[in-house]
Amino acid sequence: MSNNSVKIPLKYLLPLLAAIIAVSPLAIDMYLPAMPTLAEHFSTEMPLVQNSLSIYLFGYALGMLVFGPMADKHSRRKLVIIGLTGFLLTTLLLTIAQNIEQFIVLRFMQAFIGSAATVVVPGIINQLYGKDTAKGLSYVSMIMMLAPMIAPSIGSALLLHSWQMIFYILALYALVILVLGTFFLPDVNSQKASREYRTIERYKIVFSNKKARLDLISSMMVSLAFFAYITAISFVYLTVFKVSEFEFSVLFGMNVLALMTAHFINTRVVTKVGSRKMLSYGMLLAVIAATSLVLANILSLPLVYHVAVILPLMGSLSMISVNANALILQEFAEHAGTATAVNGTLRFGVGALAGPILAVFYDGTALPFALLMAAAVYIVLLCQFMHRVVDKSEVET
Repeated sequence: MSNNSVKIPLKYLLPLLAAIIAVSPLAIDMYLPAMPTLAEHFSTEMPLVQNSLSIYLFGYALGMLVFGPMADKHSRRKLVIIGLTGFLLTTLLLTIAQNIEQFIVLRFMQAFIGSAATVVVPGIINQLYGKDTAKGLSYVSMIMMLAPMIAPSIGSALLLHSWQMIFYILALYALVILVLGTFFLPDVNSQKASREYRTIERYKIVFSNKKARLDLISSMMVSLAFFAYITAISFVYLTVFKVSEFEFSVLFGMNVLALMTAHFINTRVVTKVGSRKMLSYGMLLAVIAATSLVLANILSLPLVYHVAVILPLMGSLSMISVNANALILQEFAEHAGTATAVNGTLRFGVGALAGPILAVFYDGTALPFALLMAAAVYIVLLCQFMHRVVDKSEVET
């Protein structure tokens, strides 16, 4: 524990870690309602403003690749402080951007430097929780999910004053988390390796691990399914089934609740049976739910059947994701930052394919959405089957 931080119980540290990770979802979702206003303010076309979101995601992924390996060599607490300080300054600069080009460049810088703070969090949890990493990740994920739920509403309310107010409040949030992190975040450094590794060597170690590769692919496929859900669910509920906007918000909230419930169950059970078994339970439920979703579309069943299978499907996906991520971290105790960077970048990259895939197969129904979700789940099933084969062959040898 660093002399510069105050020791606090783990149960109070987890909300702080969740708040650090929530910086990025808030930066993504809070300004979404302001996009039309930004287009008008900068006298530009809407696609350019929308591109600022893609640029943010690109900057975030690139930042993770840079800062991930650094988290395995340097103080994770210092990286959090550097990341939050940089995020705070770039957020304030966004309020005085003179044109859309400056705004986009600053969004890239905001995401890039901000990733230094978030990329270290899984490694901190892994070191504090050890074999119970999945439990810690579930707690943090459960708390963090509040951010994307409330961010658009906060953004809409702040927009009544000005679009700049959204970024002022975001900067204030970063400042509060920076102060709390400075005083209360333990200086959990990476576990000392027997030798110093260059960045490229760390990436080779992560990619060359056969079993971890299968979990990485599983995590990527879950991300593809999640992004498919985010991309298509408004179309499925509002256009295909013609529910009202209020009904859509209720149904969307129910699915978020399913995610949080799955994380809560995971925190209670994973310490008893382990992450691998919890992943298997989640996978079994996901296969059943995804197959049922495809059948519901093929048979043109009513909305209630779709809702009934999407709820457990979203819960099972979150259970697969958190346990796959925990298993990846446990496999690379000395390289948790690098593993987090690889995992995060691959998840963002593959997740970004969901929109184009759904666009290519668009037919005016929810079937392409259901098929993409099912395909992702079946690939996870294949990966976990192959993982058992690799395990068995290692035992025999």
